[in-house]
Amino acid sequence: MTEKTEEHKCIVAVRVRGVISAPKQVRETLEMLNLKRNNYAVLIDNRPSFLGMLKTAQNFITWGEASKETVSMLIKERGRTLGNKRLTDEYAQKIGYKSLDELAQAVFNCQLKYWKLPNIQPVFKLHPPKKGFKGKIKRAYGAGGELGYRGEKINELIKRMI
Repeated sequence: MTEKTEEHKCIVAVRVRGVISAPKQVRETLEMLNLKRNNYAVLIDNRPSFLGMLKTAQNFITWGEASKETVSMLIKERGRTLGNKRLTDEYAQKIGYKSLDELAQAVFNCQLKYWKLPNIQPVFKLHPPKKGFKGKIKRAYGAGGELGYRGEKINELIKRMI
């Protein structure tokens, strides 16, 4: 009997559109992903359950594989505690890591689930992208729009939104 050892990857999902006319299932999926407002981002891994949720809400979000520097930048610049205070090295030391860089490395390698950290906001509140979205927000990324899976190109969008 052979076991599959599938490597987990860190995925960033960003909500792009509002949900006024969205089906109930899509609204519930976005709620489960904690994407309650536009320009909110979450860090998840590539489990089949999360991938199914992303497929369900693909007409309202965009996602892709995050690079190590993007995860580190998100945590340092936009990571917040429950009191809406910035994450510091003291917080990282309190939960058992030497610095925020080491914490970001653990999140990137999927050794640690970011949204399960104690006293932390599970989402990153981002700005709208500098110089705007490059395509229409009602079309898929492959068709010249902004929605759906975009692979490594998500890193460029996140950098413009931080």
